[in-house]
Amino acid sequence: APVSSEKLVGVVGLEIHAQISSNSKLFSGSPVCFSAPPNSQVSFFDASLPGTLPVLNRRCVEAAVMTGLALNCTINKKSLFDRKHYFYADLPAGYQITQQRRPVAVDGVLTYSFLGGKKRSQVVRKHVQIKQIQLEQDSGKSLHDDVHSQTLIDLNRAGVGLMELVMEPDMSCGEEAAAAVRELQLILQALGTCQGNMSEGQLRVDANVSVHRPGEPLGVRTEVKNINSIRYLARAIDYEIQRQIGVMQRGGTVHNETRAYDSKSGETIPMRDKEGLQDYRFMPEPNLPPLIVFEDNATLPPGVDSSQVVVVQKIKEGLPELPSVKREHLVQAYGILPEHSFTLVNEEGLMEYFEEVMKATRKEPRKVIGWVMNELLGQLKQQDMSVSQSPISPAALAELLELQETGRVSSSGAKQVFQVMWGSSGKTAEQVIQEQDLGLVSDATQLHNICQKVVDSHPTEVRFEITSKRRILFEALTDIQSCNNLLIDAFSPISCGTIRCLSRSLKVHKCI
Repeated sequence: APVSSEKLVGVVGLEIHAQISSNSKLFSGSPVCFSAPPNSQVSFFDASLPGTLPVLNRRCVEAAVMTGLALNCTINKKSLFDRKHYFYADLPAGYQITQQRRPVAVDGVLTYSFLGGKKRSQVVRKHVQIKQIQLEQDSGKSLHDDVHSQTLIDLNRAGVGLMELVMEPDMSCGEEAAAAVRELQLILQALGTCQGNMSEGQLRVDANVSVHRPGEPLGVRTEVKNINSIRYLARAIDYEIQRQIGVMQRGGTVHNETRAYDSKSGETIPMRDKEGLQDYRFMPEPNLPPLIVFEDNATLPPGVDSSQVVVVQKIKEGLPELPSVKREHLVQAYGILPEHSFTLVNEEGLMEYFEEVMKATRKEPRKVIGWVMNELLGQLKQQDMSVSQSPISPAALAELLELQETGRVSSSGAKQVFQVMWGSSGKTAEQVIQEQDLGLVSDATQLHNICQKVVDSHPTEVRFEITSKRRILFEALTDIQSCNNLLIDAFSPISCGTIRCLSRSLKVHKCI
């Protein structure tokens, strides 16, 4: 029977595969290089030749422990490796080494934020539970050649170390999921455990999506696989939620299936159903002993060199500043709003840009943040550019703000200069001001003469000012500002003197 969409809400859980930043693979000495020629980074073990054995990469273990600590996980002092059997051409062994039974880290929490409220200016904080973090191998890559009806295999990626992070279904929409993944990406990049470049497959997201009424059991879920963009992640989840609501409204049944997101159509499309549950035939990995990590040096067995094992306390002491701490630091150090600190940290390179500007200018932080958020970020968003692609460097923007601060150019004039600098890469603010004649007039005698000229050229307006209560001073200032292409700041001390000069001129006319 058809189901009303009233009160149906989405439920979202995530499985994220993060490629560990390491020089070599998880169980072999093969180098890790994204752009290497096909099948040039493959050891005998990666190709699963008989007689080869895995040797665990300690760097990958340390990266998983560090990530677990940053996400408030419990680190299992003893974890186990398992074989997960499935047969793909890009998996030479016919199984993947993973941690199904006892992963390296469990029971964590990720706190993430996004801008909400009516004007999207309020920082909304939420939490998602981390079920586990496990180490596992990546597979190779299948390259499908439709022209020649063949599939080519590249094993460069086979055996690269991954962390699989499993998030509980604590999210309800694409925006929340996207914010959680972005926060995780920032944390991994701050730790140095994963570069997080989604376009290169270093961070791949699978979304488990279902709908239900609050208080009732969760609905049948679908899995949207291998989403490689945070923007697409949000769109895919929101589309899938609405699709499932539509199916239930029509009286249909949501099937347990795997779907892919088509970025061109904005839709998810079915790949395969999961009703016949695949038996991965998990079994303990016979060639790897249990993975043991130690809490601190005091727990090390006699004669064990601490540099040869993984010590949790040592890793904990070396944790860098995380994004949440950076945001708090920005608010305290510069007195900016929390929502501004959120944007500074979340936009790649923007915090560093802002701090470089602050080092080179005396302008107040809140005024600098206005320029960075409105002028700089506005232009970047409009042209779909990253901060690193900005044609205006932090030093160039700081120079412009200094010229405004010292009265060389007005606020509106500075914005004109910024626009010219954006389109004329390489020109300094001073050069633009001189070429465009955008500098402020600061000579009192010159201003007085301009003022008198405006009064003399507007006899009708002067009589109206004298005989009525309506004030025309600021209208006259418009003429003063445009006179001879000269600019003044209507609220500067010199401009106030100009207004007084104009008033005196009017009084003289009145006396006559």
